[in-house]
Amino acid sequence: MLERTKKPHTEVAHFAGPAKKLQELRAYAAKLGCQEVDESVAWREAFPEFQENAVGSTLAGYRHRQGLTQVELSASTGIPQRHISEMENGKRIIGVVNAKRLAAVLDCDHRRLL
Repeated sequence: MLERTKKPHTEVAHFAGPAKKLQELRAYAAKLGCQEVDESVAWREAFPEFQENAVGSTLAGYRHRQGLTQVELSASTGIPQRHISEMENGKRIIGVVNAKRLAAVLDCDHRRLL
């Protein structure tokens, strides 16, 4: 049986203060194994686990952005809820016709779902 694994959570911290103290803080953080990062990181780099099913993650993200459940999205599009679940989990291809139906309800470009 496969064991569940967890990646350690990471947090971003911002500090303000005198330049000398910030240099000391950077040096101490480097000793602890911390590293400085830019303000923004590409999502593919920050969440590599979503790259395998990028289209499904995109669909789920648009659905959550609109505050819809799979059942509500199903009722709005006429696509069975089971199919929406399979699309989000990467078990079913969305296709152009379904992408256009979904995009109309989710207020996005259908090409993002292909």
